[in-house]
Amino acid sequence: MSRVDVVLRSKADRDKVCKWVQKVDAGTMVTLKEATRSTDQNSLLWALLSEVARAKPEGRNWTPETWKCAFMHYLGHQVMFAEGLDGSGPFPLGFRSSKLTKKQMTDLIECVLKYGAEHGVVFNDSEEEAA
Repeated sequence: MSRVDVVLRSKADRDKVCKWVQKVDAGTMVTLKEATRSTDQNSLLWALLSEVARAKPEGRNWTPETWKCAFMHYLGHQVMFAEGLDGSGPFPLGFRSSKLTKKQMTDLIECVLKYGAEHGVVFNDSEEEAA
């Protein structure tokens, strides 16, 4: 068995994985991780970030991508920097929302909504309801 990915949805799924684990060779690595964010969460996040960018709170004329990085930084997500090839200075690496868990993505969306509410950003009603 080279690699198997299983989403645990039922007791039968759990039982199947337990049987597999009993049969694998010593030294086999097993990794369990939370599910990552959903496509719907991702769509909602980008819609909200676009609204914040259009509103330009506090005069910040940032792109939705820059707003995403700012919110992720605010929530404590770490970023690394690398030196530019031409010596032009560091540039950020990281802040990939695709790696967030569903809970982390929910926290990020709630952070954007809270910030927007505190700074007069008007969000589309359907986007707020989805959150």
